[in-house]
Amino acid sequence: MNYKSLLILFFLISCAPIEKTTNIKFKESFKNSGFALIYNENLFNERIVSKKIDSKSLIVFQKNLKPKTNVKITNMLNNKSIIATVGDKSKYPIFYNSVISKRISEQLELDSNEPYVRILQIDNDSTFIANKSKTFDEERNVAAKAPVVDIGIKDLTKKPKKKIINVKNKEFNYVIKIADFYYEKTAYLLKKKIENKLKIKRVKINELSKNEFRVYLGPYDNLNSLKNAFDQIQELQFENIEILKI
Repeated sequence: MNYKSLLILFFLISCAPIEKTTNIKFKESFKNSGFALIYNENLFNERIVSKKIDSKSLIVFQKNLKPKTNVKITNMLNNKSIIATVGDKSKYPIFYNSVISKRISEQLELDSNEPYVRILQIDNDSTFIANKSKTFDEERNVAAKAPVVDIGIKDLTKKPKKKIINVKNKEFNYVIKIADFYYEKTAYLLKKKIENKLKIKRVKINELSKNEFRVYLGPYDNLNSLKNAFDQIQELQFENIEILKI
């Protein structure tokens, strides 16, 4: 085992959080797929969202991006897109990848029961904020490379039977992407850690390519089970967990 492999194993076993807030630069712009929370006054009055959004504005709350960052928001169910601006920092439920205004929701023709969107940073500043995030330095750069649209699953935990073809599915069917790794061994170490520490059974590995392995949870066929699993995995404090439709 070489020095780099030992370094990766050390990070996986110790998994010590970075206590200070830090800015991390990536080669690619930030992107995340998940469910948006459509803002209304009740969310503010009930303290679910800590700041207000004007219903007619093109403002979005996004916890990973700096205020005034320009983003492209895409409704992943109909491919409609809109350009918006990240507003001031706001607290909102961690399950959602953003909070959007009523205007954005209407222009994207979002389904309120399945508001599945992709947030893509479109300016030249590739900095986003990570608080107390656990990262693996050897694997950091590959963690943001994977596609964020429909994916075919090749489960490495079972013997392959038939070649799986990517097929769009309009039914509610999602997986939770934890991270992508260059090394298959690293992916298996993370899978084992999640199973042992969080007692989650649906931890799987998808071989995206010869040098890209995705650790994911699921699939989930209803919103409640998806939310419960997403909340469980937050204990590991990964910086950019995504929800992907399959």
